[in-house]
Amino acid sequence: MNRWWVRLAAYAAPERVRLSGLFGLVLLGIGLEALLPWPVKLIVDHVLKDEALPEIVGWMHALPGAGSPFGLLGWLAGSVFLVFVAAQCVHLTKAVIQAGASSRMQYGLARDLFERLQALSLTYHGRASKGDLVRRVSVDTGCVPTLVSGVFFPLLTALLTLLVLFAIMWQLDPRLAVASVAVAVPMGILMKLLGPRMTERAYHQQQMEGEVWTVAEHTLTALPLVQAFGREHHEGSRFRGVSGRTIRAYMRSIASQIQFKIGVDGCIAFGTAAIMVLGGLHVLDGRSSVGTLVVFLSYLTALYAPLVMLAYLSPTFASATGSARRVTELLDTEETIREQGGARPLKGAGGRIRGHVRMENVVFGYEPGRPVLRGIDLVALPGETIALVGSTGAGKTTLVSLIPRLFDPWEGRVLFDGQDIRDATVASVRAQVSLVLQDSFLLPVSIADNISYARPDARREDVISAAVAANADGFIRRLPDGYDTVIGERGVTLSGGQRQRLAIARALLKDAPILILDEPTAALDAETESQVLEAIHRLTRGRTTFVIAHRLSTVRRADRILVLDGGKLVESGTHDELLAHPGLYRGLHALQFLPTRSVSGSEAG
Repeated sequence: MNRWWVRLAAYAAPERVRLSGLFGLVLLGIGLEALLPWPVKLIVDHVLKDEALPEIVGWMHALPGAGSPFGLLGWLAGSVFLVFVAAQCVHLTKAVIQAGASSRMQYGLARDLFERLQALSLTYHGRASKGDLVRRVSVDTGCVPTLVSGVFFPLLTALLTLLVLFAIMWQLDPRLAVASVAVAVPMGILMKLLGPRMTERAYHQQQMEGEVWTVAEHTLTALPLVQAFGREHHEGSRFRGVSGRTIRAYMRSIASQIQFKIGVDGCIAFGTAAIMVLGGLHVLDGRSSVGTLVVFLSYLTALYAPLVMLAYLSPTFASATGSARRVTELLDTEETIREQGGARPLKGAGGRIRGHVRMENVVFGYEPGRPVLRGIDLVALPGETIALVGSTGAGKTTLVSLIPRLFDPWEGRVLFDGQDIRDATVASVRAQVSLVLQDSFLLPVSIADNISYARPDARREDVISAAVAANADGFIRRLPDGYDTVIGERGVTLSGGQRQRLAIARALLKDAPILILDEPTAALDAETESQVLEAIHRLTRGRTTFVIAHRLSTVRRADRILVLDGGKLVESGTHDELLAHPGLYRGLHALQFLPTRSVSGSEAG
């Protein structure tokens, strides 16, 4: 058994009771299907000829009115109706149970896949396309119910039906029974020849559909940029190109399925015609009755139905296998952030550490052999504010990403209060860190829910207090529903300053001992920046704070400024200390401030 079968079969295990009930209904359905043609034989061979019924059903003569041919005809016709109704009831019951079990299996897999995606590192997500990942979670997870309900049970039903019907047909006419199943040979050859091609084409089709989702997701996410630069036609052309390739992949998949269908239908048609000729000859030779031939042909139709079902399981299996490959690819992706065996929560008073952060000889990069950080050593004391400056690509954001363990260093280690964070649980590490980023990452839920995202059990009074401290309470109360106002996707219904103040309120409410501020005022005007800086000043009190800023005016108050260049720490000191000596910081400061003074001086002159 292939490994992915074992992985995915686990999602059917919780439904074993319902699946057992389905198996019982399958057996009942087969029995009813086997009974259905027999009243017709009795009518043709006995009622219409006014002959006595066989001994096995002789009790029917005792039924009210069954003594006459008309009465017996009525009872037999009624039995056909009852058997048909019972078979339909069994079918509907199976459909209801199967639908419930299928949805639970799919969403069970989707839940695990979603949790897996959340556990994978940002390195993986930086390379993967979001649209394709969404398709794997929402569509490809249907492979489990398809394999169980669309492959396994149809296969089981078909095999049992074939066994029962062949046994009955053997009793009616052994030669015709053997001839009837002879069509299975060319059908098996077709499955052998065309099955692998259908599987590969189905997989390729699903991969292309994932690309369509990716292009749509990328364009809709960047829609303001697309519209601002008038690139709608370009993006539309790109979508049409991917759609065209997807359609061609789909048509190739359909073409292989049509070839298979034509071959199967041809085998069935030839087999039916051959049995009609052979059966007619048997009747003419007196070796069989008309009723027997009629019943045999009824069973032949019923026999070929599971044969066709078995044949068409191949395209269904091919499609499900393609999805299963895509799902298991994701489930088998190795986590780069792993908890070690025996990992324990960080030790601190009441679960809260003091905020002493140390990095020792840290080396890290995103691509093998291309380190972004090289030999980083730093110490941040509890309550100290550390500013990180440097040119774009120096490694500032990468450095602070190691603190909440979004990545693990290749070499060296990161310690909180002397404890290596790789020895602690990931949840306990991240519980000690709050972040305020340039992009606030607000969710399309209420204002209150956004503020309390890290503390969903927080009281409304605490939420309001955090908003007041973040200078956000005023604009929140002017919104239509106040704190219950639902904001748009990514907070687009709010200004940049309002989004930042909500992010600060969220960090205040979390009340973590370590704070990371990554360009929190980069996109704000001067007036809004002053309001945000006032809120940030409250936020940093008593917390170990790491501030990243390109605008050096925002880092002057830092206890220490660390200057990065090419992934290395090249300077360290206060604002005045760094300006007093020639170095990178003084050069960066000159680039930001001296040109303005020079222009002013020239104008004055």
